[in-house]
Amino acid sequence: MFDAKYDESKAFVPLNIAVIVVSNTRTLETDTAGKLLEDLLGGDGHASAGRVVVRDDAGEIRDAVRSFVDNPSIDVILTTGGTGFSGFDVTPDTIEPMFSKRMDGFSVLFHIYSASTIGTSTIQSRATAGLIQDTFVFCLPGSRGACRDAWEGILRHQLDARHLPCNFIEVMPRLMEHEG
Repeated sequence: MFDAKYDESKAFVPLNIAVIVVSNTRTLETDTAGKLLEDLLGGDGHASAGRVVVRDDAGEIRDAVRSFVDNPSIDVILTTGGTGFSGFDVTPDTIEPMFSKRMDGFSVLFHIYSASTIGTSTIQSRATAGLIQDTFVFCLPGSRGACRDAWEGILRHQLDARHLPCNFIEVMPRLMEHEG
């Protein structure tokens, strides 16, 4: 949908990316969306820093996010599930208050890209993203299609140091700067 441009003279920088699956019904063995994300990020040269399944419970979600954020070797967290409108869907409500900076453009771009694959049904997702300390966090819907759309349409490019004109890798060394 969008033309991606790369500077092939730059080196690829592999990131450590953790996946949190939010579901009341899936296990590590039955989860397909989180596994797909692991396969996609690994196929693009990044390292899986772990994949866990937690229930649609604010405390469990918060604890899982915090444990990965507190690990200095983890650069990015992807969550999948809990972004809809059912009473159990609490992922954005739980994680957004943890953001030090929101990434409003991710939700907008996700919906634009997703609309090209599923039409107006994209409106049923509350996909969101932001920064917690120096860790990027992306909250994706629980479907394999939505995870594929987010990875292939947005994250693959923004998490690649070669992507032009800019990408998140360039910003990472400066995430913890503060005005003084």
